[in-house]
Amino acid sequence: MQELNRNNIEVSGVLPIKIVQFGEGNFLRAFVEYAFQTLNNEVGFNAGIAVVQPIDNGMVSMLNDQDGLYTLFTKGLENGVAVEKKELITNIVTGINPYLNFNDFLNLAREPELEFVISNTTEAGISFVETDEFNMAPPSSFPAKLTRLLFERFTHFNGASDRGLTIIPCELINYNSDTLKQIILDYISLWNLSKEFKYWILDSCTFHNTLVDRIVPGYPRDQIEAYNKQLKYQDNLIVSAETFFLWVIEGDEALKKKLPFHKTSLDVKIVNAMQPFRTRKVRILNGAHTAMVPFSLLYGNETVKETVEEDFTGPFIRSLVFDEVIPTLEMEKEELNEFANAVFDRFRNPFIKHQLASIALNSNSKFKVRVLPSLLMYHQIKGKLPTKMVFAFACLIRFYKGNYNGNVMPVNDDNDVVSEMALLWKLCSMNEIATKVLGKTQYWGQDLNEIEGLTNAITTSLELIEEYGIEKGFLKLGQS
Repeated sequence: MQELNRNNIEVSGVLPIKIVQFGEGNFLRAFVEYAFQTLNNEVGFNAGIAVVQPIDNGMVSMLNDQDGLYTLFTKGLENGVAVEKKELITNIVTGINPYLNFNDFLNLAREPELEFVISNTTEAGISFVETDEFNMAPPSSFPAKLTRLLFERFTHFNGASDRGLTIIPCELINYNSDTLKQIILDYISLWNLSKEFKYWILDSCTFHNTLVDRIVPGYPRDQIEAYNKQLKYQDNLIVSAETFFLWVIEGDEALKKKLPFHKTSLDVKIVNAMQPFRTRKVRILNGAHTAMVPFSLLYGNETVKETVEEDFTGPFIRSLVFDEVIPTLEMEKEELNEFANAVFDRFRNPFIKHQLASIALNSNSKFKVRVLPSLLMYHQIKGKLPTKMVFAFACLIRFYKGNYNGNVMPVNDDNDVVSEMALLWKLCSMNEIATKVLGKTQYWGQDLNEIEGLTNAITTSLELIEEYGIEKGFLKLGQS
């Protein structure tokens, strides 16, 4: 098979660099490059991307070996129908390793058509490293590198107000751009940079919080032969992703004009307030994941797909979402139902084998953020407890015992949490266990024994699980 490069594949034309992207991993290549290629194809946006390797060890050299080209395979369910697509991504103009070519990195600041900075340097990437210095080539942290790049642009264009950049981080932390902006200001202070530069950052550059949502398994190592058979060239950077795509960007009408995604087929929402969309995702998608893991593992399932398709666990999780979570959210019900149906299509994706054990990490803290707010809000609105969320809570507590019906549970949490929960399971009664766990304010942020009826409901659920198992125990709960 021939090598993948622009000569062999006859990809003509060089796009102007409008985007500097920090990060070259699977997610960005299956998400951001795909989004801007769609914008190029459907709207004639004509944007090229310069990819910056954010850490010393990375994949930029592999990208450059293929002239920035790679194949994206998307697979999933759309309205219950299996869909498979492939697309050659062609909008990466160059890849730069600032650890080897720092001047090439700084030269990006001088690009006349540059407008945007995109990043995904992992949640830990947006951090302030006090030992970073202005004259390092490069500084270690991503925000320090970005500050250096922005200062170079400010200097080169003599502080021109129309040369500011639009900065859109995609790291999975809440208020990601607000955090990044503050760290840049901290570096300006640390490095004693001019107040003119600081005002240019504040007045001429814009920062936009985001929410990104797409499952990207990445390089399909286990099925690479089947993927290669679909190509006429040798691609060492194949990336696979689900078909679902959502990008929520906090911005105004000016940003919509800069990024006319509303004219494309992509689900990119530029909105005044991002938080309702974040809450929707956390409570429905992440909440369903977190609620199902202990419940479904105790039942005997191994994957997310198996959970939502099984005759008992499937309707249980679906009812938990549609009947208990959605009524607690403030967005339009039709929009929430549409999103939830798409989530269940994603859960049933036959092309992704999502192991429950792989998402069991830190289940306690996840439950506090993703499920408990829905449980408490339901109680506040309805004046009663949500049966399925309460039972899922009991399953979580039972899961931390570490074994069930002779099977070892994949408990994966902070050592202190694991040891504390194991110690509580040495108590004499289920009521004692429930009371002690619910009273752990360091877990839940409050004493949950104060929620009317919750201690008794968790106690009863634990007793029924122990005596009858998951399915019969839940059915008995409905009769009690």
